[in-house]
Amino acid sequence: MPNGGILSALDKYHGEDTSKVILGTTSLLVAIHCLTSFQIYAMPVFDNWECKYTTKKKKPCPWWLRTGLRVFFGCLTFFISVALPFLPSLAGLIGGIALTVTLAYPCLMWIMIKKPNRYSPSWFINWSLGLLGLVLSVLLVFGAIWTIATQGMDVHFFKTQ
Repeated sequence: MPNGGILSALDKYHGEDTSKVILGTTSLLVAIHCLTSFQIYAMPVFDNWECKYTTKKKKPCPWWLRTGLRVFFGCLTFFISVALPFLPSLAGLIGGIALTVTLAYPCLMWIMIKKPNRYSPSWFINWSLGLLGLVLSVLLVFGAIWTIATQGMDVHFFKTQ
């Protein structure tokens, strides 16, 4: 099932032999995961906006403005997902670029902040994990570019596939 997703595959291959309660629970848990992960991964955007506000106004951001900014960002991302339905084709490329923040950035930032003794075990471990994260990110980006180049990508604005 190309671009059908895991829930479509679950329904297609296990829809007859699995109870509706389990299928419904699975769908509900996936929806909860998507809603909560959106909040987690959007947090840097919210923090950046609030930091700019507090820097400019020299006072804390009020609750109603924070709520408004979050609703605006949610509406903006919804609009982008509707306007650009071909984004799942770019998921590997976007994920490869963002993977560096998840895998390499924390390790290298820890080294910069804590300044462990050079060549100590924690220094080696963090450098190794950071470099491994960078290598995996580069490999994922190259793989995504290769996939896009070999399979192509249909681009239709405001038109679902």
